[in-house]
Amino acid sequence: MMNSIAKSLLRSVKHGRAVWLRSSSAHSGKQHLQKLVLGIETSCDDTGAAVVDDAGNVLGEALHCQKEVHLQSGGIIPVVAQQLHRENIEQVVKEALRVSGVSIRELAAVATTVKPGLALSLEVGLHYSLNLVNRYQKPFIPIHHMEAHALTVRLMHQVEFPFLVLLLSGGHCLLAVAQGVSDFLLLGQSIDIAPGDMLDKVARRLSLRKHPECHSMAGGKAIEHLAQAGNRQQHAFRLPMQQYRNCDFSFSGLQNLVNKAIIEKEEEEGIQEGEILSSVKDIAAAVQHAVAVHVIQRTYRAMLFCVKNSILSQKNATLVVSGGVASNQYIRKGLQALADANDFAFLCPPPSLCTDNGVMVAWNGIERLRAGLGVLHSTDGIRYEPNFFPILLPGKTDMEGLGRKKDCFIIFT
Repeated sequence: MMNSIAKSLLRSVKHGRAVWLRSSSAHSGKQHLQKLVLGIETSCDDTGAAVVDDAGNVLGEALHCQKEVHLQSGGIIPVVAQQLHRENIEQVVKEALRVSGVSIRELAAVATTVKPGLALSLEVGLHYSLNLVNRYQKPFIPIHHMEAHALTVRLMHQVEFPFLVLLLSGGHCLLAVAQGVSDFLLLGQSIDIAPGDMLDKVARRLSLRKHPECHSMAGGKAIEHLAQAGNRQQHAFRLPMQQYRNCDFSFSGLQNLVNKAIIEKEEEEGIQEGEILSSVKDIAAAVQHAVAVHVIQRTYRAMLFCVKNSILSQKNATLVVSGGVASNQYIRKGLQALADANDFAFLCPPPSLCTDNGVMVAWNGIERLRAGLGVLHSTDGIRYEPNFFPILLPGKTDMEGLGRKKDCFIIFT
């Protein structure tokens, strides 16, 4: 049963607030000679669909975003996300097909995110997709959400395997070497929470929804906005995992340090939790900086490891960054500078393709269709997997040869 908060949020949606639908098309009206894949994404709080051909053309896409709904509650309520997916998935898929000028019968396959994500959200996309493929007798391609993010860059750039990929989002944070379409060497991941989750929690603790400049912004976006006018040097947060000689990440300890700093500032200013601190922009700048430096340090270690062990060639090494947090321009510019300083090419999808969307799922479907990997002609036994399991589990990579703090490249001074 839905609680009163969930019910009130859904009522607000039915009265026309808090949602929007984005659709776009690159359809030229020509007869389709390429193989076409419909991608469906419902892993969290965005309902996305897109049609992509095997030449990399996005023929049509549609996206229903739940951001405004979840802003009202300060976080995603899974049962609300599920209900909104149910109400909108058919409209989103039909819109993507309409703007692409493609019928379901013309599709070579349907690709859908089945892991990882919110169980209630994944269930909606999988249920809808299985009904579709069974009705029209189409092959089904189950998609790993993080694999889709990792391969999105190959839709826009001719990136050859292998390449180093950094995925930063509200739910995940990992470093891996993409060795093939479904072949990833895991180098490191967050041992606790993801950077996007941490930034959202800090934004809630700072009550940024009450800030006049941020009332309609998601937490991470509000932090980034306020940080532009803040002085990060007013707060120095100890960076995580300085003593660990690997490529893992940690953000929960940093969040605790930030919360302590906020409490101290509230006591200094004589205000209660829920009121806006006068130093909120400085805190935002310091938090964003700490996250950026931590991410850059761990990424630098991965670069060193890959080159030293000939996993990547120093002559044509590439760093790909994707995921929702990759839209943060401060973090992105720091990673760009890191790549430049170490002779790595730097590639990042545009912000619209860094967040969850149907295009990345459809493109991952195209990649798998080309390679003949995971294209199912029977959907018996297909299940969604809400928990995160790395794409490949090679065991923890030995980083002991890299040394300690001296090997961490800090781009900001």
